Amino acid sequence: MSIVTTETTERVLAPLEAALPELEALYVDLHRHPELAFTETRTAAELARRLTEDGFEVHTGIGRTGVVGVLRNGEGPTVLLRADIDALPVEEQTGLSYASTARGVDSEGRDVPLMHACGHDMHATWLSGAAHVLAASRDEWSGTLLAVFQPGEEVGDGAAGMVQDGLFERVGRPDVVFGQHIVPGPAGWVLTRPGVIMAATENLRITLHGRGGHGSRPETTVDPAVLAASVVLKLQTIVSREIAATEPAVVTVGSMHVGTAANVIADHAVLEVNTRAFDDAVLLRLRKAIERIVNGEAAAAGAPQPPTVEVVASYPVTANDAAASDELTEVFQGHFGAEATMPAPLVTGSEDFSEFGRAAGVPSVFWLVGGFDAQQVITAMTEGRFETDVPSNHSSKFAPVLHPTLRTGVETLVVAALSRFARPGVAEGR
Repeated sequence: MSIVTTETTERVLAPLEAALPELEALYVDLHRHPELAFTETRTAAELARRLTEDGFEVHTGIGRTGVVGVLRNGEGPTVLLRADIDALPVEEQTGLSYASTARGVDSEGRDVPLMHACGHDMHATWLSGAAHVLAASRDEWSGTLLAVFQPGEEVGDGAAGMVQDGLFERVGRPDVVFGQHIVPGPAGWVLTRPGVIMAATENLRITLHGRGGHGSRPETTVDPAVLAASVVLKLQTIVSREIAATEPAVVTVGSMHVGTAANVIADHAVLEVNTRAFDDAVLLRLRKAIERIVNGEAAAAGAPQPPTVEVVASYPVTANDAAASDELTEVFQGHFGAEATMPAPLVTGSEDFSEFGRAAGVPSVFWLVGGFDAQQVITAMTEGRFETDVPSNHSSKFAPVLHPTLRTGVETLVVAALSRFARPGVAEGR
């Protein structure tokens, strides 16, 4: 049975107020020291240290740099709480006193600026805080808590990598999986949605083959720059002319690399393309259309060989178990109030969170937490300026407010866990 009552929740959350200054310091530290996917060694070490101090059994190096804390607290359900920990190759422009100036080396060997532009530093802080609070109140609940700090979310294979590295064999299989993501909504708001909440996506690397030569003699070449430009424009017709207006879909050419000098026609061009949809069949249709277009454009240009299309990363649809999501929404409404518990929109962003629930064969629920100044966001929404005035995830200006964002994200995880744990001495849980 659920142990979410006002009295129990207040007792469990009692240590949070005293912990907030330390959590703020952790967030600032993580924000100042971002690390790219699978290089999160400093981050992992700090999170593991805190779990150890809170009495968890700690496992490190799962899926390369993943960390899991296990707190076995008597009979009852096993609840998995997940946070991602990697950063992005973005140069921070927030103006914050604790803004990142860090740099790193990406998977291509390039020196790049680093920033927690997607809020994973907040996610990690939330989970560290929830782990601390639940560990300090073990006499109030019974069961097993799995605190999973996942690497490599931004490259799409962090969750799968942890599962393939024996996550559940090492720490046990959960009965339910919970996770959350910060968004540029009003701080203090919690947004839930049954069923599909986030899109599936694929990252494609397309190599267009030309025939290089001197810039003064284009007639002797097959110019991959011109071919790439034609492909980019043609790809924009897929969503508008091949996908039904009732089926949301996105095709984005995020990167194009061709040539090294103004007077040299290159041998090839490389495009990085991202596709998104809320249905796997639509996502497959997007890829097939891209393959057809790039092959057709290459043939029309007289390319010496067909292009190559490689899937370099993919994320499944993030779909919540409907019954579990509805149940948790009621719990959040009881704790935060109906005015702060809002329906989440469909989000075209993507996550690999659902890999955990799918691999374990158990229900999973993913929700969103607002992290920006409430008045600023609401005013921007009502005046039609939200898209231009409120920085989104992955923006170089993405800067959540610390309070009440820190408190809200810890409370959501704690309350979600309590909704599943057993009462002390009650073995069957719920």
